Parts: sequence; C-alpha cells; structure tokens
Amino acid sequence: MFRGMASRLHFVALVPVLFSLTAFILSMLCIFAGSKTGYLESADLFTLNTSMLGQTFLSTQKVAATPKNSVGNNVHKEVNKAVGDAAKQLNIHDFYSAHILDYCEGDYSASTGSDSKSSPTKKVTFCSNQTAYFYFDPTSVIEKELKHGVNITDLKWPSAIQDAVRVLELSSKAMFFFYATGAAAAASALVGAMYGAVVGSKLSAFVNIIISVIAFFSLMVASAISTAIINQIVDAVNTYGHDVGVFATKGMTFIHMTWAATILVLISGFVWAFAFIKRRRGKVAYPMDQQDISE
Repeated sequence: MFRGMASRLHFVALVPVLFSLTAFILSMLCIFAGSKTGYLESADLFTLNTSMLGQTFLSTQKVAATPKNSVGNNVHKEVNKAVGDAAKQLNIHDFYSAHILDYCEGDYSASTGSDSKSSPTKKVTFCSNQTAYFYFDPTSVIEKELKHGVNITDLKWPSAIQDAVRVLELSSKAMFFFYATGAAAAASALVGAMYGAVVGSKLSAFVNIIISVIAFFSLMVASAISTAIINQIVDAVNTYGHDVGVFATKGMTFIHMTWAATILVLISGFVWAFAFIKRRRGKVAYPMDQQDISE
C-alpha cells in the first residue's frame, strides 16, 4: 500500500508543495514580525532613528547629528559615550520600528569591551498591541512620550513627515487586507498542492492554478504597497528630518521576505499550468495515470 501511495507522488507535483509551504511561512512571518518584544524585529517595515532628535533644542549634545547606529568609525567612541542622551532628556526612545500589526520601540546600548569602533546595539523594550489594519503614526507616538512641558513643535518636527504618514494611512490598511488574503490563499495552495500531488488529475491541476493566481495577485499587491510605503516614508523622513536629527532606514529583510513569497507562489502556478497542459495533450503527468491506463 505504501509503495502504491509513493508511486502517486511525482517530483514535479512536489515542487508546488514545497514552494507553497515556504510562501505561506514567509507571508505569516511578514504579518506577525514584531508581534512581541524581540520577535523578528529585523523584519520591520522601516525604523525611525530618533536618538539625535531634539539635540538643537536641548543644546547639550556634543556629537554631530548622525544616527548612532551608522556613524563613521572615527566618532563611534564619542557616540557610545553619548548614547541616549538627547532622547532620554526628552523622555522618548532611540528608535521606533513599524510592523504590519504594531510598532516596537527601544534604545541603543553602548558597545562594550575595548573595541570603540563597534556600533551601539539595538534593544527593543516595548511593542504595542497587535491591531488589524494598523498604521504607524510616529508623530502621535513621539508626542505622547515627550516629557511634560515639551511639545513636538518645539523640536521643529517637520510637518512633511506627518503629511506623508497621513497619505499612506489608507494604503496601510489595504496592505493588511492583501497580506491576510495572500496568506490564506497560500495556505489553500499548500493544501491543494498536497492533494494534487496524490490525485494528479486535470481538475486538481486547474483548481491549483486558480488558487495560485489568487495567492500571487494578493501577495504581489501587498508587496507592492508595502514597498511603496517603505520607500515614501523613508524618503520623506531622510529628506525633511535630517536637520532635526531624525533618520529612517528601510526594512530590507521584510522586503526580501515578501517578494520571495510572491515569486514562490508564481512559480507554483507555472508548475500547475505545466501539469495541466500535459494532461490536456494526453501526456502522462503523474505515475498514477500509467496505473489507470493499464487497468
């Protein structure tokens, strides 16, 4: 019986199983990254570096307005001595990272040991509650954390950053919808691929093509929206926030993960299309077909 079951599995049909499984895992990781402190923090959409925010207002920061985690080697020693000075005096955190369901915040810790050239390390201290259709509003978050008596306008926070965030609010909600749809479709594609690998019928191949198309379209739109959001926010922050000491970096890990999932479901769809065409032309696509013919 086991030998007969094994004979039904074909290498070509196993490709969509593996690819659909990987795509589903990647899409779920994209959605739930940052869901708790320290969980896939590197897979953020983007990170705001506010470690130098307000240094002009405070007039106490002796280090030039350069992000602490990306300064040149010649000033790492000075930066390590001044880690968190400006941010702590304002009662805010050194960085804020945006995710699909929430945001996380934390501080940079001075590097330890004799190597003064090493960059400060990133330590997450808090992640907000997970919320469907969440979008990150850095202006609101920072304003709530500022110490009493200091307003965000005192720090000359650029209104252009807030304008960019408001424009992308609807896009952020659409992004969540398509990620949820894409993840569900990827899970369905996985189930369909396992079924199709065993059954190997023309109908199963056709159904899997439809499921793969839905998964690809959803993940492609979600990936395109998230990439656009990342690029627009980071560009706005780095363009208008440099003078006040706020910088942004793209979440390249997230970008790689989301587009990898998209490409994998696309390849799965092509494999099922190949199997379907072989069946329509009367060629044997699965070992079980030979068994049916002999009978």
